[in-house]
Amino acid sequence: MKTVIERMSDGIEEDGIRRAGEILRAGGLVAFPTETVYGLGANALDEEAAGKIYAAKGRPSDNPLIVHIADWDAIGRIAKEIPPEAKLLADAFWPGPLTMILKKSEEVPYATTGGLDTVAVRLPNHAVARALIRAGGGYVAAPSANTSGRPSPTKAEHVVEDMDGVIDMIIDGGDVEIGIESTIVDLTDGTPTILRPGYINQEMLGRVLGAVEVDRALSFEGANLRPKAPGMKYRHYAPKAQLFIVQGPQRQVRERINALAKENAAAGRSTGVIGTDESQAFYTNALVKSIGSRQDEGSIARHLFSILREFDDSEVNVIYSEAFDTPQMGQAIMNRLIKAAGHQIISVQDT
Repeated sequence: MKTVIERMSDGIEEDGIRRAGEILRAGGLVAFPTETVYGLGANALDEEAAGKIYAAKGRPSDNPLIVHIADWDAIGRIAKEIPPEAKLLADAFWPGPLTMILKKSEEVPYATTGGLDTVAVRLPNHAVARALIRAGGGYVAAPSANTSGRPSPTKAEHVVEDMDGVIDMIIDGGDVEIGIESTIVDLTDGTPTILRPGYINQEMLGRVLGAVEVDRALSFEGANLRPKAPGMKYRHYAPKAQLFIVQGPQRQVRERINALAKENAAAGRSTGVIGTDESQAFYTNALVKSIGSRQDEGSIARHLFSILREFDDSEVNVIYSEAFDTPQMGQAIMNRLIKAAGHQIISVQDT
């Protein structure tokens, strides 16, 4: 298959959107930009088309897909029940990086929902994405446009690495704005519950809804867990090299990472380090990459997946990353980093 690349980094190209919409309506696959990461889209109401997403990504079939819509009114066709909390959240955060779990209608095939009776719905805040959704029929199922388990794509080049020759079209909309996937909140079972942290955090949701819980599955690897939302069960975002997170006071973290890098060098192993603008000069015996500044958590989120992919190109043997406890997106950033590391965390203490 030849993958067509449509460039729209300077705005919407109507002819390109029309062609992409025709591909979706015909059951094909189109990768497209959103404000969070690039998505791999198919007609969400077409069971066979949704199945092509799993095949292209190598994605487990019980991992649900998010249905993207372009207008609030579209939600009535795919959700059997729309609780008042959904309208409150939509008024506060849509279009934007928030996904809601609702009870699905019969029109949504189980191939889209991973076999569940619930559907994940999002209205993205990206003009190209919304134009494509409308051109493609109004309902586009789209997980991140990467091979399953790899770091999510935050630029079209990442999609090309994983999907060239596998899907019909890639829309190049330039670099994404946020860099981590949407917050997912479950509205189907009592108290609204966060299933995946993102840009919109628990405090922000609480200001709209009152009580909001965080699903306990976020704190452990659930080998026997049936995922209610994307990313809850399987290892994600993993670089090729073994990744460890080193957490604790910053001076002790730098000292431990330098000691580990020195040991690796003596054993003939190459080391990568994920640091910040403030810390990168302190590291030795390693290939050091800055993820951004601790004063700008948005830069940390935007660069996380790109940094992991860059280390794949560098072919280091082991990577050590600082922890990032930032004010708004700290939980989301660490959620992605911990999954990428397979929950391998080294804790150091102040001495």
